[in-house]
Amino acid sequence: MKIKLGVITAVLALAVSAQQPAAVPGQPGQAPGRGMMGGRGPALRSPEILDDQKVTFRLRAPNATDVILNGDWPDGRGVKMTKDDAGTWSATVGPLTPELWSYTFSVDGVSLLDSANANILRDGTRYSNFLIVNGPLSDTYQIKNVPHGNVSLVWYDSPTLASASPRRMYVYTPPGYDKTADKYPVLYLLHGAGGDEDAWNNMGRASVIMDNLIAARKAKPMLVVMTNGNANQKMAPGYGIVPGQNIGNTGNPGEVGVVGAFTGGRGAAPGGAPGAPGAQATPRPQAAPGAPVAPGAAPNAGRGGGGMFGGAFPESLVNDVVPYIEKNYRVIANKDGRAIAGLSMGGGHTVAATNARYWSDKVAENRSRDRDTDQRLHEAGWLSLRIWEHEDPYGAALRVRDVVTRRLPAG
Repeated sequence: MKIKLGVITAVLALAVSAQQPAAVPGQPGQAPGRGMMGGRGPALRSPEILDDQKVTFRLRAPNATDVILNGDWPDGRGVKMTKDDAGTWSATVGPLTPELWSYTFSVDGVSLLDSANANILRDGTRYSNFLIVNGPLSDTYQIKNVPHGNVSLVWYDSPTLASASPRRMYVYTPPGYDKTADKYPVLYLLHGAGGDEDAWNNMGRASVIMDNLIAARKAKPMLVVMTNGNANQKMAPGYGIVPGQNIGNTGNPGEVGVVGAFTGGRGAAPGGAPGAPGAQATPRPQAAPGAPVAPGAAPNAGRGGGGMFGGAFPESLVNDVVPYIEKNYRVIANKDGRAIAGLSMGGGHTVAATNARYWSDKVAENRSRDRDTDQRLHEAGWLSLRIWEHEDPYGAALRVRDVVTRRLPAG
């Protein structure tokens, strides 16, 4: 019976092999057991990194009339792609410097991901594909055959942010953590505006970099704690609606435009736009630095509270996150065993968590300066619009258009 089955299998394999189409450049052979991708034909190879570090991108869109490649490398935006007779668009760029690069396609004005590339980054509600060009500058981004640590998604209670509790964070433990009784130092790594607890591990490849640095003896084994710096979020978006998650007026947890995200907690401005330029609202009373937080309250709720860099999240970091880590993990629980660093908004949170008085004064000075600038421009007949670097470009453009449209003479 075994011999008969072997013969039948061989015959079937020959029959399937005989039906495979000839290889097409940029189109690898069909993966076994997947038929023909639901009748769509063989998959494209995109991106294809060539030996000279040039990169070819491909997209099958036979009915499209205009396809553009937008990448974050120098001169990477607005690259026109060309279509062949089979309806496949392509463009070759570079050579690119060894680095992690992200990109999207624009098809007849609609931004799309590269369906042939499963490597995806998420920054808030903005998605892009990525590729890594090999070389010394990108060496630590690569997954190598070295000892690997573990990354856990950890839920913890946050009394300081009671309305967003429990909350979720990532905790990286180094290789060998589970096999020793050693205590380790901790790095609290804070993301920038628009990000969340996914950001450093997804966009920043933090755990991959740590594995490689530890293996190369360029870093001591340590824990890395990656939190959600948005004081109104329990967790990152992408997992479905989260019960009790504050989604503001956007309908999407974690969206950049969430009320309080970049408005200093002011809430929605007239017309439904969060924090629209020129909209003034009743200032929210701010607690003095170091003032106790009322039980059950989320002080200065919003993206960090008190503006992006205020007290709510930094207070929860000190009062909730650090004690949780030091209770539940083998760590060096003193100032010599703790480090904190952050990008952009996370840098503000770092300063606020370690020097609240300095940051409170700095924010007050910046707000006073901005008010004075706006007043001077107004007196000169100008209207100032403030757009943050982390705002969605399309949404910012719509705001500018709406303001200009309202100021045009009738008729």
